[in-house]
Amino acid sequence: GLELMALQSQPQDTSCLPALKVSDIEPRIPFTELETSLTAEDVPVQYCAQPTNGMVYFRAVSSLNTLPEELRPYVPLFCNVITKMGCGALGYREQAQEIELKTGGLFVSPHITADDSHLDMYEQGVLFFSLCLDRNLPDMMHLWSEIFNNPHFENEEHFKVLVKMTAQELSNGIPDSGHVYASIRASRTLTPAGELQELFNGMEQVKLMKRIAEMSDIRPVLRKLPRIKKHLLNSDNMRYPVFPNRCSVNATPQQMSHAAQAVEKFIKGIARSKKERKPIRPHVIEKTSDPETTGGKPLTCSHITRKLITDPTFQPCQMKTHFQLPFPVNYVGESVRTVPFTSPDYASLRILARLMTAKFLHTEIREKGGAYGGGAQLTHNGIFSFYSYRDPKSVGTLATFEKAAEWSRKGNFTQQDIDEAKLAVFAAVDAPVAPSDKGTGSFLYGISDEMKQRHREHLFAVSKDNLINAADKYLAAGKSTRGLAILGPDNTDTAKDPSWVKR
Repeated sequence: GLELMALQSQPQDTSCLPALKVSDIEPRIPFTELETSLTAEDVPVQYCAQPTNGMVYFRAVSSLNTLPEELRPYVPLFCNVITKMGCGALGYREQAQEIELKTGGLFVSPHITADDSHLDMYEQGVLFFSLCLDRNLPDMMHLWSEIFNNPHFENEEHFKVLVKMTAQELSNGIPDSGHVYASIRASRTLTPAGELQELFNGMEQVKLMKRIAEMSDIRPVLRKLPRIKKHLLNSDNMRYPVFPNRCSVNATPQQMSHAAQAVEKFIKGIARSKKERKPIRPHVIEKTSDPETTGGKPLTCSHITRKLITDPTFQPCQMKTHFQLPFPVNYVGESVRTVPFTSPDYASLRILARLMTAKFLHTEIREKGGAYGGGAQLTHNGIFSFYSYRDPKSVGTLATFEKAAEWSRKGNFTQQDIDEAKLAVFAAVDAPVAPSDKGTGSFLYGISDEMKQRHREHLFAVSKDNLINAADKYLAAGKSTRGLAILGPDNTDTAKDPSWVKR
């Protein structure tokens, strides 16, 4: 028995087991072929021929640059109800039946994306997405035309039902996604896009929807929707798309000419605003892409211009927020401003996040701390986030996040740990992409296959010294601006500390 115990206590030799090595990973990614053409209205459309099995996938992005500030908080609500209120000759019931009958769904959502090379520049818009069988494409595009041109905003009772459903869904989602809300709140003051992310996707939106749902007279909110529609759903406002294209279609090669005709007809049918609207934000930067990165035939630069918002006076600042909620557990988030996607340090931080999660944070937060989960991640917008999920601790977990940074700076990890972290990152990078989503990185985020390949090379090149330097440069206390947020019960530590904002 003692011999068995001694044998069980010895570290296991895993070298005899079959394992994937970093050298087994393909050094290059296959490039997706994209074609871009202009419609008669000079709206660029990206076509991506894929084996979609008879399905057509349509996307379009409309800019929010001309929308007045006071209407901005209501954009997510507008997105939620615009396809559910009726349009043209269809009431909301008939519209729902038509959508169900002819499509796989019509989806509208806010779209905020940071620039790939500047943290203080971002694009704001609304994404429209739908899918259908090839034979139903004219019907689907007709539905979009009616929604863009003749949406209904008259049915107050139905609007009230939709608002209450949305508010309830958001409130019910907090226990499952509290760590996401904490991270969004923590990053709010770190980049210009952070404020908008909090307004559209954070606790601010949850509170706004709760307030609207409790209103006795909902008409003032309903009257805002036609005003948002004027800024969002007219083609003058869609001339400058998300880089590099305005609309995108994924379909089989045989369907492309049919799809092109349907999209051309849709764009031609959108009622143009008579009024030329000026951007509300004065600092709009026009950024043109490298023609080589469009994937198809090079377009002239004017056709692939993105209008990015920037604020020259913006200064990132630290903010600590505690949302006092009736939960028995906490959701903790700490966000650190780092670097954009194209920086070589982005690759080091991405691998470091995975390494810290597996080798330090999981043990400290879950196994020792008793939380359901925790870890670190690097988002596309250059924000490095620590988080914990259903956590009995709060301020103690923030101290653990600091220890994780210190652990990384000391280099308390082996080459095998680094290789395992690289394999985990490449598992995400090389995850299969469905034919419906091919080319969307370029369309939605302005990240071409060439940029992905450069990032891949940066990932391969990351060494132990790179990881230690990145931890020291960005994650060490006092090096970078950071934000903190806790969602959870009353807390004596934050109550005594005047630097915490209680909500």
